[in-house]
Amino acid sequence: MALGAVDTYAVVTLLPQMMASLELPIDHIEQATPIVSGFLAGYVVALPLLGTFSDARGRLPAYAAGLLLFGLGSLLTASAGSSAVLISGRTLQGLGGGALVPLSLALAADLFSGGRLAPALGGVSGIQEAGSVLGPVWGAVLAAWLGTWRGVFWLNLPLAAVLLGGLLLTAGRDDARTPQPRLSGVDWLGAGLFGLALGLVVLALYPDDPGRHPLNSAVVPLGLASVAAAAAFVWWQRRRPEPLIGGAMVRSPALWASLVANLLGGGALIIALVEVPLLGRGVYGLSTTSAGLLLTRFLLGLPLGALAGGLLAGRLGRRITAIAGLCLAAASYALMSTWGGQELTASPLRAELELALAGAGFGLVIAPLTAVVIEVAGPRQHGLGGSLVVLARTLGMVLGLAALTAYGLARFQRIFDARSCGSPGGADLGQQVSALEACTKGALLQEYHELFLIAAAVCVLAAVLVAVWLRAPGSPSDQLPANTARSLNAAR
Repeated sequence: MALGAVDTYAVVTLLPQMMASLELPIDHIEQATPIVSGFLAGYVVALPLLGTFSDARGRLPAYAAGLLLFGLGSLLTASAGSSAVLISGRTLQGLGGGALVPLSLALAADLFSGGRLAPALGGVSGIQEAGSVLGPVWGAVLAAWLGTWRGVFWLNLPLAAVLLGGLLLTAGRDDARTPQPRLSGVDWLGAGLFGLALGLVVLALYPDDPGRHPLNSAVVPLGLASVAAAAAFVWWQRRRPEPLIGGAMVRSPALWASLVANLLGGGALIIALVEVPLLGRGVYGLSTTSAGLLLTRFLLGLPLGALAGGLLAGRLGRRITAIAGLCLAAASYALMSTWGGQELTASPLRAELELALAGAGFGLVIAPLTAVVIEVAGPRQHGLGGSLVVLARTLGMVLGLAALTAYGLARFQRIFDARSCGSPGGADLGQQVSALEACTKGALLQEYHELFLIAAAVCVLAAVLVAVWLRAPGSPSDQLPANTARSLNAAR
């Protein structure tokens, strides 16, 4: 799981080198967009497929399939001589990597239950988030040491082989230790249609030319294809005696509260991931490296918050812990919206603390909401439950990125025009340039303030949903077996 997380975020620092080696112009970033969107689409498609496969055939076979796909994708990526091969490799990596996080969550749910579940999920989530922190640094350092970005992906092959060997050695003992009720079969068509519909949504929303358009230029055909796949999924599920997502899950307010809160949290999270480095460079004049390192304060808060969230959920309850995390993230964003011209340069301690607290707030939310979804899904569908959690968060990030791009393109121009930045006064050219630069930075800072306030409002909305829906009278427990209902009471 950590390997997949590290590799996902390593591309952040490797993308310029990858573009250069394939002779893609650096000023045409849209040509490299499929390298990222292909991975995300594969990731989303794999989640329901391999999650359901693990519920029917066991965790270890699904893990092995994920590692094999990840290894094959790494091989294609490392040896790619064209953008088509590189995109194919990254898509396969996404298919394999998309299995590792939800399967780890499902395995934790197989091994732990009741009050021990949330701390276990917090530990798993902490490891995953730590991988996201190390990913960019790992990619940059390893590429510099090996002299090429390809070495990062070549190294995945022996690592995946070692992990696969370890899984095969423990295969017999694992099933004996953790017997779990399983599904009677794999609904490949249902899981495939579900994953396809979501994967097409990701492609439609991911901008292929973010400097000009907030969405993919093919958003209409991709959107129509997604609707068709979703309609086919609903039609197929109504004819299945054992649907992929059963009626108890569909009718559970607790499940919807957790999934919608994860969706909203992902949308708010992406604002910090994208805007903080841009703010450091565009307004405060930090170098690319310094602006990237600024984000590490936020990213360090995520795994620490995830670990703390698991422990607190076991003591205080899942609902209270999730609300506290969302409120902490909202308060941090609200404070960030008051940053002036000195917070990241003359007095960075305040900004660093607020970024760390925002990351910790998002981390606190992960374990309690994941525990609720997995327990609503029940022991026979722990894999699907873990997949739904990761799906909601990933889709939230993609939706947030699309909304962020659309808002940023339109809002900055309006602020710029309102401030009359296009015609600054001044006695000479130097004064005019200085005035234009100051006016532009002021417009950017105002836009970032508004974005941080929007993120705070989204976090508050998620907290309200959790507060209301996780305590809806009888909603989860009346639809679940007694032992699961007792576990879900901890969420209230």
